[in-house]
Amino acid sequence: MPASYFRRFHLTSFSKNCFDLQYCGNHSRSFIAHFSFSRKNEPKSNLDESQLLHYLSKRWHQEARSLLEKFSDGDHHGRVVYWTSLLTKYSRKGYVNESRVLFDIMPYRNLVSYNAMLSGYLQSGRLVEACQFFEKMPDRNVVSWTVMLCGLADAGRIEDAKKLFDEMPEKNVVSWNSLVSGLIKNGNLEEARQVFDQIPGKNIVSWNAMIAGYAEDFRMEEARILFDEMNCRNVITWTSMISGYCRAGYVQEAYCLFQRMPDKNVVSWTAMIGGFTWNRLYEEALLLFLKIRFSDVKPNGETFISLSYACAGLGFPCLAKQLHAQLIINNWEQDDYDGRLCKSLIHMYSVLGLMDFAHNIFQKNLAYCDNQSFNSMINGYIEVGQLEKAQDLFQKAPSQDIIACTSMIVGYFNDGQVIKACDLFEKMPDRDAIAWTTMISGHVQNELFAEAICLFSEMRAQGVSPINSTYSVLFGAIGAMAYLDQGRQLHGMKLKTLHEYDLILENSLISMYAKCGEIDDALRIFSDMTHRDIISWNSMIMGLSYHGRAIETLKVYETMLDYGTYPNSVTFLGVLTACSHAGLVDKACELFDAMSNAYALQPGVEHYICMINLLGRAGKVKYAEELVSSLPFEPNHAVWGALLGVCGLSETNADVARRAAKRLLEMDPLNAPGHVVLCNIYAANGWHVEETKLRKEMGLKGVRKTPGCSWILVKGRVHMFVSGDRLYPQVRDTLFLLFGINAEK
Repeated sequence: MPASYFRRFHLTSFSKNCFDLQYCGNHSRSFIAHFSFSRKNEPKSNLDESQLLHYLSKRWHQEARSLLEKFSDGDHHGRVVYWTSLLTKYSRKGYVNESRVLFDIMPYRNLVSYNAMLSGYLQSGRLVEACQFFEKMPDRNVVSWTVMLCGLADAGRIEDAKKLFDEMPEKNVVSWNSLVSGLIKNGNLEEARQVFDQIPGKNIVSWNAMIAGYAEDFRMEEARILFDEMNCRNVITWTSMISGYCRAGYVQEAYCLFQRMPDKNVVSWTAMIGGFTWNRLYEEALLLFLKIRFSDVKPNGETFISLSYACAGLGFPCLAKQLHAQLIINNWEQDDYDGRLCKSLIHMYSVLGLMDFAHNIFQKNLAYCDNQSFNSMINGYIEVGQLEKAQDLFQKAPSQDIIACTSMIVGYFNDGQVIKACDLFEKMPDRDAIAWTTMISGHVQNELFAEAICLFSEMRAQGVSPINSTYSVLFGAIGAMAYLDQGRQLHGMKLKTLHEYDLILENSLISMYAKCGEIDDALRIFSDMTHRDIISWNSMIMGLSYHGRAIETLKVYETMLDYGTYPNSVTFLGVLTACSHAGLVDKACELFDAMSNAYALQPGVEHYICMINLLGRAGKVKYAEELVSSLPFEPNHAVWGALLGVCGLSETNADVARRAAKRLLEMDPLNAPGHVVLCNIYAANGWHVEETKLRKEMGLKGVRKTPGCSWILVKGRVHMFVSGDRLYPQVRDTLFLLFGINAEK
């Protein structure tokens, strides 16, 4: 499952929210000032507001007016203020129609009442009614114009907003800031900067709006210039810069600013923790959270959303449970007003494979669970191999989107249900590059290499551009089939379509060329790499090893150590195999000892088999048998098979071969290679009675040697030849082409 769908997060909203909070705060102060009234103006009688709302919803004007008059005392101004405050309260709760009825029956209205009704329309998204109401207003002030400007900008009608701004008879700094903010929200950053430069008497909101705009657009150099020019900065300024740097991937710069901040609040801490998390610096995110304990800041739900993703990224189940426990103990779960915290916990437990915990939270918060939660659960069940539960959730999901479908396709392929995966893929209405790549990867995983290549051709025919992982999967398939010509063509296509450096892709190219026999091409790609990981080194070591180039293999191994990269078990398998092919017994023994003594790596079965092959090829079969006898685990049939295979045809090794064959056939009575090798040893040493007896046993058991086969790719078609096959028409031409042999002779 691609990681792309797990990265939809709130980090991008940090600086935006900071600006919106400050802008709304400043704007509302000038706006709410018209609504503010002292306690002495509030009616002493208790009005039944729910009854009034009922009258208003039924449009019972007379009853509503009577109720208002009955419970409204005080002076004229106090009544207007009280009624306007009711109008605002109903609007904010979504009762806009009822607010309009209240507005209509108010015996007295002032400009604040009109502005409150206008704001009610705009806050509920009823722009057409707001425009009509604005045109009919008997009087307007700068608040009226500014509120209307914000409404137009929020609706995307930025040209109308600009025209309205030009018509404003009076402008203040809030008006100018509103236009800057509207232009930024609509993507007109350059024009916003022009307006910003014209603002008379810029305030801190002006600067913060422009900085936030640059940060949202990843233009941190320009944001930093403004930041440095500011004489006075507040916590919002610093936080906007921090979140912007994190979003652009410059985490070090963000952390430097965070450390310099004179005052930090919970938004600042959360921005930095979130920045570490979404740049995959999970440990740093958790360590920074621990430092909050030494400050006066109390973390909130947004902080724990970032931390839950960090715990998932680290892969530490115990740490995740401790984090959840802290949430419960401190009652921070109550801050989850929009369900985003529970969604992050579901994601965390699903990634960690703790599906019982994820399911428990999922069931308790079904009201908040959307496609994101369902997708996390589905993917989690698939990762732990519980396909039936994943399928059940998939059927119950609100909508079977592309992410859910792709996860289910992965599950079907993992379970070997190729037909179901293909059927679901055909039913998908939208198929992006990730879905196509999943299909190609699934076919490769199930060793359907030719079908995978056909899918790639269909993908391109559908106009879907391949991504890096598409090429990586296909290079692996081509390497498995040794289709060098197709590999070269695909490599050329990759060079034309993808120009971004990708380490995984480079590693897959090395492996492909090595498996296709072009080890020099693999070595050239390896040498040109700007960065190498352990997989890069191992791919080159294994490739050189299988081509019998032992000296070069060991040289690459030593270079890897010089670069400070520590070997792993795969590295040692490669170098031991190279020594085995070249007969470098002493060097192999030295490396085998270093594996456990110098690097604390426990040799596996494959390493011991490699040493058995090495000793056998060097003629030291007795030492190989002693090695098998001293293994720290019970030898399996692969170990005994390896020992039997190195016994050769000499009489001196016949006793070892008998003992190895006996143990091998006890574990695997139908092992055909073991029977054949033992028969050959008997025949070579003249033990014809034992040979005849063994061959009869093979016949009685039904043991047959798997015939050897070869294949060749001609004009896109694979021609396979199995030992013992009868010649068919194309064989004659093929043999003549390859060896100059006439099959008819």
